[in-house]
Amino acid sequence: MPAVERGVREIASADSRFDLTAFMDGARGAYEMVLEAFWEGDRETLRDLCDDDVYEGFVAAIDAREEAGETLENTLIRVEETRVHSASMDGRIARIAVLFVADIAAVTRDKDGNVVAGSLDDAIESRDVWTFSRNTASKDPNWILDETDEG
Repeated sequence: MPAVERGVREIASADSRFDLTAFMDGARGAYEMVLEAFWEGDRETLRDLCDDDVYEGFVAAIDAREEAGETLENTLIRVEETRVHSASMDGRIARIAVLFVADIAAVTRDKDGNVVAGSLDDAIESRDVWTFSRNTASKDPNWILDETDEG
């Protein structure tokens, strides 16, 4: 049995409410919400969806962008693929890494509104592996983003 399938089964046996399809729908929604919140500098939304380390990384990047007077004008064109990259139990903590392949139009503007990077006309393919975790002993059904990597 492949490691991913074994991990998903371990999570399902630790958490009788776990539903892979619902999890993947939620992960995709979280991916979109986190990207939008990061692009807009919405720290409150990021705080709700991310663990401390990931949140601090996003906030440091937002702070640097704001200090430079830069703004992002990014658009998620489409998510082409979502698939479980890995799944495991670490004690009571369920961890699922999801590969997202998405097309993103990305533009960075300086304080005067000039484009300093990117183009709205050319979407670039982004491959991200985001790991979500949840304590299966918790009554809280929500998963949090606890790691981000490029795929």
